[in-house]
Amino acid sequence: MISKSLIDSKAWIPSAAVFFLGIISANAQEIKPKKDTVKEKEIDEVVVIAYGKAKRTSYTGSVATISSEKINNRPVTNITKALEGQVPGIQAVSASGQPGATASVRIRGIGSISASSDPLYVVDGIPFDGNINSISPNDIESISVLKDATASSLYGSRGANGIIIITTKSGKKGESRVNFNISQGFSTRAVKDYKQVSTDEYFQLYWEALRNGYKSGQISSQQAAQMASDNLVNALGINPYGAGFPKPVGTDGKLLPGAKALWNDDWRDILQRTASRSQVDFDISGGSEKSNYFFSLGYLDDKGIAIESGFQKFSTRLKINSEVKKWLNAGANLSYTNSIQQAPPSSDSRTDNIINAARVIPSFYPYYERNADGSYVLDSEGNRIYDFGKYRPTSALQNQNAAATLPLDKNENKEDNFSGKGFLEFIFLPELRFKTSFSVDLVNYNGHYYSNPLIGEGSETGGSVTKSNSRTLSYTTSNILTFDKKFGKHHLSVLGGQEFYKYDYQTISGSRSQFSLPYYYEPDAAALLGSFSGNRDQFSLLSFLGRAEYDFNNTYFLSVSGRADGSSRFFADNRWGKFWSVGASWKVSNEDFIKNLNVFNQLTLRASYGGQGNDKLRRPNGSSLYYAYQELYRFYNNLGEPGTVLEKVQTNDVKWETNLNLNVGLEFAILNNRVKGNVEYFKRKSQDLLFNMPVAPSLGISDFPFNIGTIQNTGFEFSLFTTPIKNDDFQWNVDVNLSTLTNKITKLPKGSVITGTKRLEVGGSIYDFFIPEWIGVDPSNGKPLWRYIYQDTNGNTVDGTTSEYAKATKTVQGSALPKVTGGVTTTIAYKNFDFSGLLTFSIGGKILDTDYTSLMSNGNAGGRAWSAEMLNRWTPENPNTDVPALSTTTNNWTSTSSRFLYSGTYARLKNVSLGYTLPSDYFEKLGLKKFRIYVQAENLLTFYKHKGMDPEQALDGTTYYRYPAMRTITFGLQATL
Repeated sequence: MISKSLIDSKAWIPSAAVFFLGIISANAQEIKPKKDTVKEKEIDEVVVIAYGKAKRTSYTGSVATISSEKINNRPVTNITKALEGQVPGIQAVSASGQPGATASVRIRGIGSISASSDPLYVVDGIPFDGNINSISPNDIESISVLKDATASSLYGSRGANGIIIITTKSGKKGESRVNFNISQGFSTRAVKDYKQVSTDEYFQLYWEALRNGYKSGQISSQQAAQMASDNLVNALGINPYGAGFPKPVGTDGKLLPGAKALWNDDWRDILQRTASRSQVDFDISGGSEKSNYFFSLGYLDDKGIAIESGFQKFSTRLKINSEVKKWLNAGANLSYTNSIQQAPPSSDSRTDNIINAARVIPSFYPYYERNADGSYVLDSEGNRIYDFGKYRPTSALQNQNAAATLPLDKNENKEDNFSGKGFLEFIFLPELRFKTSFSVDLVNYNGHYYSNPLIGEGSETGGSVTKSNSRTLSYTTSNILTFDKKFGKHHLSVLGGQEFYKYDYQTISGSRSQFSLPYYYEPDAAALLGSFSGNRDQFSLLSFLGRAEYDFNNTYFLSVSGRADGSSRFFADNRWGKFWSVGASWKVSNEDFIKNLNVFNQLTLRASYGGQGNDKLRRPNGSSLYYAYQELYRFYNNLGEPGTVLEKVQTNDVKWETNLNLNVGLEFAILNNRVKGNVEYFKRKSQDLLFNMPVAPSLGISDFPFNIGTIQNTGFEFSLFTTPIKNDDFQWNVDVNLSTLTNKITKLPKGSVITGTKRLEVGGSIYDFFIPEWIGVDPSNGKPLWRYIYQDTNGNTVDGTTSEYAKATKTVQGSALPKVTGGVTTTIAYKNFDFSGLLTFSIGGKILDTDYTSLMSNGNAGGRAWSAEMLNRWTPENPNTDVPALSTTTNNWTSTSSRFLYSGTYARLKNVSLGYTLPSDYFEKLGLKKFRIYVQAENLLTFYKHKGMDPEQALDGTTYYRYPAMRTITFGLQATL
């Protein structure tokens, strides 16, 4: 029972926090209260919205905010990787751990099939087209996520998939401040790789595969066993047991007594490393009554765990705002970033994939040449010689050694990002303002890929080089007129304006081969011209927009908005899309019947509905299609004569994809604002979906853009913010958020559409796996079994099994989309110590682990590394298992099926931070205002059942030899002058 003294002190711990953390009891302790407990003004925070700001409690739309404290100190190269678990309704998935890679972000589900589902990024009020990598987390003041129609409709088609508004820091009135932040970190794999069999286990298992492959009607088991012993070393191309054991495995399948591997070279040890991460940020800011400024410099050197991978960035920003006259405000925001990414292949099934190479070569294949006694082969200067494995089977990456070739090769991406924004704001009356803005984003990219002519695959062609350059220039102009005035208890705000957006992309690429001299990387040093290509894309969007907001007595709120977009992607008759929203909210806590309850400090109901458009159609290969209606051609060289081939037919009827969004929410605060929360329901309907309709190859084209079908995303979002304890010395906050999602296709022009491992069908989700169902292993003979549905001679449907993969029947095996996602954040401040932790989680969904299949061959891929799971293969003594019998004869059991479909449920301790701020008395003589030292960890722990695979995979739920996520431990210090 809770004592009255605890209630009066307002220091008792809410049971809700106890429920989520389970670490204290409601009557744990009595703590002396601080006079300024959580105030109501904290609940009425100002949030950044489309083309302005608003008070949270009076806003009719759905907006969530992430403060700078949750971003600035995270050791993340890209801010998209700091969004996961911070806001309900956002799914931020880091599909690659490669330094500099971005996370895939989805807001309230997947809104399209063939068109983009990426949100719009807005920086300081202007849509941003640069690389999101160019924005330093240290420069960010806050991030607002706009999720419903009222919040995002003013951005029209550009905001159809939600909006992420990034507000950069500005100087504040008063004395100038100098901030300095330096950190040093170390990175390793966040999740250990799949466990593999040892050398001894491998040789005995492969002997078994050989024996079973040799057995036939003409060859007895005894003969097959002898043949396996005789041919084992020759089949694998190496004998790590030395000349004393020319046949290391006997006819009983056991390693001979005394046989011991002379080396154990785990390729992951030489191709992966403990990487370093160094970061320095510096900024100066200040302001007066009429102006403020902010200037920053940043440096980042983030090495990857794969050798020769990393990301280096130099950034700077200058932001100035000034009241030039009483009737004129002006501002400028300029930023520049130069980045260099070292990115060896790490995300597909290429044989030179650095991540895959480290995994699939067994440890009995050495990375340096060995003598028969296990000693190293040395060159004339006494140096070790890299072993390229010409003797290795092709399955073990014959003639390759990435440890030797990568330091001599180049896999480099350079980018220059410039972003400039400026505005003039004319104040005609205190209530009437006009703001004109201009923003330009310029991205210059240079890719340089070089394969050396000395060693490795490049030596066969004398080396090769490919160099590409692209230039992306986009600008946005906007002119906004606003009127804002109070009439007694009435408040009216009206906004109207015009916006124009222009996009221009140009690229060229060429390749050459046959270098006459090594260590020359540029194309001019190569003799043979391979290819040369180039193209240009242009796009423009003209928009008109308006919004009106009204409230009565700060209790009843109503808003309406509209926008018309004219897109150059569509034919003239379908070019204009008209988008709108209506929203209303009721601050119920202002009503007397609620006030008299003495329960709620804040209680607000809100609802909104509206429509937005999407014109961002993509080709099947993922590239943007800027000419959705036009007839397009592909050009070829036909024996020196020009040739033209139709690539896309003219489609004048293709039109805007439309998103209709319903949002209903309840926001509350109780216990003197010690517990605050928000519950929302959303229904997002995408209709007239833009889709690349496949056609028969005989037509000469592969597909054409078409409007088909409808997708619906529905779900609930829940946020809870609690302050269980707050006094002079101690404050503890606990925040919890989670969201549910149901994705359903409600309309298609035909029964179903199959694309790869997925099937689109009415009633299913956009990422439903449509693959054969794995039944298991036949205990009588060790053969794999899949489900086989067929019609018997009487026309009856028979549900059976088959050992022939080609006969297996494909059925729906679940969706890649999780059912629930969320995060738990806790922060503790005790005197000069501060601690924070973020736990993210995902519940439901499936992941098809095609990486794992590379370690699961039944024996037909000799020399390829084996998973430890193969130790549980079928034998007459072990008939009840899920791993078929070994044999050098293929049985296709690693082909795509539900056997390799795993649960996507996981939890990850995403971030932990511990800091100490030294008492200011120590540094007053030096002029320091703050000095903090800290240690933090990113991706510290991962809780997941399927060991070896990182559960944070691509949105479609299919692995593809990706660069693993990194666990980073960082030490740093912050100082303020």
